[in-house]
Amino acid sequence: MKDIIIIGGGLAGLVSSILLKKAGFEVMVIEKKGYPFHRVCGEYISNEVKDFLLAEELYPTHLAPAEISRFRLSSPDGNVAEMPLDLGGFGVSRYALDDFLYQKALALGVHFLIPTQVLSVTQEEDHFTVETNRDGIFKSKLVIGAFGKRSRLDKQLERRFINQRSPYIGVKYHIKLDYDADVVALHNFQGGYCGINRVENDTFNLCYLGSQKSLKKYGNIPDMEAQVLWKNPHLKAIFQQAEFLFEKPEVINEVSFAAKKPVEKGVFMTGDAAGLITPLCGNGMALAIHSAKLLSELIIKHEGNHPKIVSAYTRGWNALFKQRLWTGRQLQRLFGSSSLSNLAVGLVKNSHSLSTWLMKQTHGQPI
Repeated sequence: MKDIIIIGGGLAGLVSSILLKKAGFEVMVIEKKGYPFHRVCGEYISNEVKDFLLAEELYPTHLAPAEISRFRLSSPDGNVAEMPLDLGGFGVSRYALDDFLYQKALALGVHFLIPTQVLSVTQEEDHFTVETNRDGIFKSKLVIGAFGKRSRLDKQLERRFINQRSPYIGVKYHIKLDYDADVVALHNFQGGYCGINRVENDTFNLCYLGSQKSLKKYGNIPDMEAQVLWKNPHLKAIFQQAEFLFEKPEVINEVSFAAKKPVEKGVFMTGDAAGLITPLCGNGMALAIHSAKLLSELIIKHEGNHPKIVSAYTRGWNALFKQRLWTGRQLQRLFGSSSLSNLAVGLVKNSHSLSTWLMKQTHGQPI
């Protein structure tokens, strides 16, 4: 019998494990992959969580994350605008950051099962039963779901969004490129948009959200990129001038931005498992860290009392994140087509107050 089992060892799972272990809980993390590994992710973190990470000694200073202070936006036909980022942020790869946090958790005594897949989670009268594919069955007083954007557990837990088909695919590369180190850019193309920002070691993360329809039409990722993404001259220049560091891209299918619940069948959801913000808002990693902090503090405050945590976490999560996720879904409608993207570029160029206000709606206050 464990105090807490965390399913998923990404940002939310690792930060939760560290905070809870520091508070004296016995924590087990079950992760289906082995560290270090790449994830499809924008790899930009808003500075809203930087002070928290520094205070907990979880900021990866040794990696020299890129300091990002400007936002660049382009439409599919190449119209471009820039604006300063209010809080700013930093760029660091998930490959390096997750491994850094994993080593921190190991040093504290967090128990890891790696690589292990969770098959099912069942809430009993006063505990949970967690079945795995290779290490047997475990019991715990609490379970945290930190398993990311999409998991077989979403289906097992009968989450509503999992039955809604999503038209999106996510594709990620690491590249070497002569590009502005202090910029996070969002370049639109028909049916999607591509983000680029610097991470550690003079490397850039190139990650885009595209459509399954386009992939099906052109048959493979390289041809889709040449026929769709390259219509944007900024993206064409990036793809033609960059040195690609992966043998093949990281890809994820059926990326869903549908609303989710922070608690499902007694399991506390955090990070992308609780709600996925649209990539154009650039705050998925900050949200994962902040939601892990929120949940962990409530577990500590209520000393593991499940009913009290359910009520407090649902209220807290909705207050902090529900509106931001909704705003992200509405803003997404401005992207992925030439006319609407040009409208968005025009807003950034001609209405600084409005564009700044919209930016603030997708960012939280420093924690």
